[in-house]
Amino acid sequence: MSAGATAKLVDDLRTRAEALGFDAFGITRADARPDLPEKLNTALSAHWHGDMDWMAETAERRQAPQAMWPAARSVIMLGVSYAPAENPMHLLDEKSKGNISVYARNRDYHDLIKGRLKELAGLLARAGAEVKVFVDTAPLMEKPLAEAAGIGWQGKHTVLVSRQHGSWMFLGAILTNAELPPDAPHPESCGTCRKCLDICPTDAFPAPFRLDARKCLAYLSVEHKGQIPRAYRAPMGNRIFGCDDCLAVCPWNKFADETREAKLQARADLEAPDLADLVTLDDAAFRKRFAGSPVKRLGSARFARNVLAAVGNSGDLSLLPHAETRLTDDSPLVRGMAVWAVRRLTADEGIDALRDRHLAAEHDSHVTGEWSGALTLPLETEA
Repeated sequence: MSAGATAKLVDDLRTRAEALGFDAFGITRADARPDLPEKLNTALSAHWHGDMDWMAETAERRQAPQAMWPAARSVIMLGVSYAPAENPMHLLDEKSKGNISVYARNRDYHDLIKGRLKELAGLLARAGAEVKVFVDTAPLMEKPLAEAAGIGWQGKHTVLVSRQHGSWMFLGAILTNAELPPDAPHPESCGTCRKCLDICPTDAFPAPFRLDARKCLAYLSVEHKGQIPRAYRAPMGNRIFGCDDCLAVCPWNKFADETREAKLQARADLEAPDLADLVTLDDAAFRKRFAGSPVKRLGSARFARNVLAAVGNSGDLSLLPHAETRLTDDSPLVRGMAVWAVRRLTADEGIDALRDRHLAAEHDSHVTGEWSGALTLPLETEA
């Protein structure tokens, strides 16, 4: 392809990307980040990935785009803003409400973005290039590639930051065997600011630009399949899916306008749902309530686990009967957190009777351990 034809193709791609609703567009070489293997191996060797075993299993392919697809020569990185209308941290003070991460308050972004990526990639295919499109669905390190493509930089909280859209950006990638002119990488622009590090309720950042997922509430509430460790239950507050604290305090958000994508604006029923409604959802009701939302992928048991943690943190005694109902749930994950929630809301003299009523029929060792903890651990040790 001639230089002139390549330049026209890139112009057409930029124009079409904007028309499709993408807010950011940048190009980088597939081999632009030779530092990625070292960064990835440092995180894996420190076990910061927690029980996300797929990160270790795909480590070799994850180290570089060409390790996944040797023919790749260029990477087009696209961004879509999902900036909220207001600061989501305000909801943390409403203890009887469930706080769902901003990105999950409407449609699943994977479905929304992938179709548009395929349409954009069609321009390359018609020009004779081979293409592959990804939206967080492959062993591809999108954030450092987006930094190399100039659409933002990876902040101290490890999330991509944009001068125009702050920390609220979904990313998609098009890999191609076409040689396209790269954009200049974006310089890191956090300066001396450390708001994102200081706000973290669980101290999940061992150092700037480093995240230990095992302490991250976003990981624990979304990716972690087991019980929430005791040390992190009280810090969860009313967060029932994800955590936005480190994103929300970023000073660059002041330049971010509310997302122009209607399908990413918060659904009214997911913006500040009542815990009283959520804690009673059975599997069918859960699936109906969260159809089309990223929350649905949790499954009803893990979702109930998170909601019960929020119930335990609420201080709302009207929620106690609902928590007691979940003491007989089919899932030990739910029963275990129900024990913790009941304990948080029940006076000391009421715990013995509840224990005697439920413990005799309990055969799961984790749940019996929760009952034991309910009798022997003072409340203040939970925090």
